[in-house]
Amino acid sequence: MLRLRANAVAKFKSHIAGGEQRAIIAATSARKYSTESPLPESADVVIIGGGSAGCNTLYQLAKRGVRAVLLEKSKLTAGTTWHTAGLVWRLRPNDVEIRLLAATRDLLMSLEEETGHNSGWINNGGLFISHSPERLDEYSRLATLGKCFGIDSHIVGPEQAQKLFPPLDPTSFTGALYSPGDGVVDPAMMCTALTKGATANGGLVVEDCTVSQIITGENLLGMKDVRGVLTNKGTIRTNTVVNATGVWGRDLIEPLGVFLPLIPMKHAYVVSETMDTIHQMLPNVRDHDFSLYFRIQGKSICMGGYENNPIMLNRVPGDFHFGLYDLDYSVFDTHIQGAVKLCPAFGSAGIKSTICGPESFTPDHKPLMGPDPTVSGLFHSVGYNSAGMMLGGGCAEQLAQWIIHDRPDRHMFAYDVRRFTPKQKKALNWATERSHEAYTKNYSIVFPHDEPLAGRNFTVDPFHKQMIQYGAVMEERHGWERPGYFLPDETVVVQPYDWYGYYDHPKNANTHYEEALKGDYTFGFSEHHDLIGEEALTCRHDAALFNLSYFCKLFLTGSQAKEAAEWIFTANLDKPINKTIYTCALNKRGGVEGDVTVSIVESGLGGLHDPIFKGRGYYIVAGGASAYHTKCHILAAIQEKAFRAVVSDHTEELGVLSLQGPKSREILQKITDFDLSNEKLLPMNSTAILTIKINPHYSCHVRVLRVSFVGELGYELHIPEESCNDVYNALMKAGYKESLRNAGYRALYSLSSEKGYHLWGSDLRSDDTPIEANLGFVCRKEGEYQGKEIVDRQRENGVSRRLAFFTLREQVPIWGLEAVYRDGEIVGHLRRGEYGYTLQKPIGQAYVQRADSSPITNQFLQSGHYQIEVMGKLYDADCHLRSPFDPKGERMQGIYK
Repeated sequence: MLRLRANAVAKFKSHIAGGEQRAIIAATSARKYSTESPLPESADVVIIGGGSAGCNTLYQLAKRGVRAVLLEKSKLTAGTTWHTAGLVWRLRPNDVEIRLLAATRDLLMSLEEETGHNSGWINNGGLFISHSPERLDEYSRLATLGKCFGIDSHIVGPEQAQKLFPPLDPTSFTGALYSPGDGVVDPAMMCTALTKGATANGGLVVEDCTVSQIITGENLLGMKDVRGVLTNKGTIRTNTVVNATGVWGRDLIEPLGVFLPLIPMKHAYVVSETMDTIHQMLPNVRDHDFSLYFRIQGKSICMGGYENNPIMLNRVPGDFHFGLYDLDYSVFDTHIQGAVKLCPAFGSAGIKSTICGPESFTPDHKPLMGPDPTVSGLFHSVGYNSAGMMLGGGCAEQLAQWIIHDRPDRHMFAYDVRRFTPKQKKALNWATERSHEAYTKNYSIVFPHDEPLAGRNFTVDPFHKQMIQYGAVMEERHGWERPGYFLPDETVVVQPYDWYGYYDHPKNANTHYEEALKGDYTFGFSEHHDLIGEEALTCRHDAALFNLSYFCKLFLTGSQAKEAAEWIFTANLDKPINKTIYTCALNKRGGVEGDVTVSIVESGLGGLHDPIFKGRGYYIVAGGASAYHTKCHILAAIQEKAFRAVVSDHTEELGVLSLQGPKSREILQKITDFDLSNEKLLPMNSTAILTIKINPHYSCHVRVLRVSFVGELGYELHIPEESCNDVYNALMKAGYKESLRNAGYRALYSLSSEKGYHLWGSDLRSDDTPIEANLGFVCRKEGEYQGKEIVDRQRENGVSRRLAFFTLREQVPIWGLEAVYRDGEIVGHLRRGEYGYTLQKPIGQAYVQRADSSPITNQFLQSGHYQIEVMGKLYDADCHLRSPFDPKGERMQGIYK
């Protein structure tokens, strides 16, 4: 057990008393770059908050010639920045985050040369400790992905790890990942260097300036927009405000009717007395299994972590600028126990001081960034989950691009505030539950498939009870419950959140759902692999029913709906009524913000699926995991162009059942008089209103789309909520003799990948163009649409990277992030990995990049020897221009040989 010296309590009290003073002294070095002059009357951008997020944003904007002003109510670094541990790691299980971390690191290493001020960066390396084979597998995946970005890292044994960090006990762990490029940064020095660089480029810093109000007005289309800020020193006119207020991120914006899922918590670390075996260039240590970290500070160890019972806060007082809390050892003791096991010398060193301050956390442990969808000109950069130092530079660079160019150049959806719906952002209890679990699982292994236990059943569709009755193991996406797969003859119910047995909550007695999840806690094939395969193969051979109710469902109408649709979407929408078109929506950089189906519709009879409107309308269906993002993109385009058009969201009012497979027509025909065999009435890629016979005395109307996400003959039924259960029961009864079965999203994604279809957010993102993604065929050559200039240029000049389809020759599971080699050189990494049950092979998609940046050709893709690196081992793979499954698309036409 950790030995506390006799005067530890006295030192702790003196540290608390002196902590604020030392922080203010550290911040004074940055104050010479602040001003006591009167506020400017106007600014291009006003940044509120002088911590890491604010200082980084000011630097990036000023560097790009933007007249930006940073307002800090106290002194720079106040709030959470001054007391942060300042760790900077290089590896994450996500390619975008790796690039963000690299951008921060590059900035820290270059600031001193640019500004003449040391950024506080120390490159002492990092060790990730492993206690299990699964953890070491995760580290192998990280090392593999790191190779794709030139990051040096390698797996080492316990003895090698001890040579790198001598106080470690090599008998207490099984291995480690060493990343020599990791390091640590001093927050006050970093902010000083950033503000010096910013002010040299025209940026302005004003301390002791409290913003009391963000002034808004209303634009011509009735949306709130930013007009300025009111402070204790006067008013600044501006059309753009960045909310970088950290733990106070909710306070200033809620009067505007803007809500963020941001939860403050106490977060702590302790600083040891000096240790003879410690020096500054020893690597920082992260023990994920013990949920703790060591940061080297001179000859001391700073030790902290993520406990299961953090102390959550409702609000942080507005004047808690450089405040600290008393450390609750009953909460923190779990880290001490782990630290002593890992490093026995730490237990005898004694505690010199403790740091326990407020930090802000979010439901998915990712920052909240980007434009607010309800107030034009308001941007957010908060909720960094104690990772603001390592992510600050990269995120600020992207935010600057967002502000100046309307979009970042990276795929920032995982950080975009629009990943949460308005309903989620207002639900404080939901946000608290999810943020607690995200905090406690921060160091948990990131398996390919896992689900949260907190905040569940937040939004359920009309079929939810029936899904449970049929044995669905539910997943959560975008706040919605959806079926992942089905366990025959079992009922698996997600239980209310038990807070892992803390805060006087008894642990759930029913752990059936948790046990089902554990079957996926592997980087090998899941325990449910064969069961999911049965669902997929039933779809290929007979018929399967997919519940797609959480998909985004919008009607675009109005006098300028046609002009709006033609500007927003890439495909030719000048088609007959009832035609359904697959298309993309692009940003100004030509990146794909969404891929959707658009059906051309006329005014109906007034049902939810068949509304009344004037003129030509458009029924838009998009993936559910990014539904609100898609809607916001469409609305933003309409706002920018001032189109007289209206978007009506029917997502929660319409259920969707997708009936797919060779027997789908036969099954659906049993419950409708509509002649489905007449290709003129309902050809492929079209829509119609069908009457469904529930029983001899009752029928209902639905909208049917003859489309497929799996590459089979199929029909999507879009059903008014009140008729959903009846239609579901009628379909199951009609399909009983044809072996119809329920199938979940695990099978759906396998089938779609096998067919070579895209999945937005994986192999199709906002940083991919249609030409790169082999979607040039959905981009018309005539007329204008957003991003067309980029598409036309790439169509003519070619691109240096393109999406390709890979199959492995051996039965090795792949999940995405595996490195792709061509003739021994890395040319990309898998964006998506699945198993193709019909092809009987692991399958994946990757963007293949030419090292010389010259245009990539079919000949280049089809030549060369390809290999995929899985867990550090290379496996031969075959590269295809498109999926080898049904390349002519005959099955969707109902042609089965």
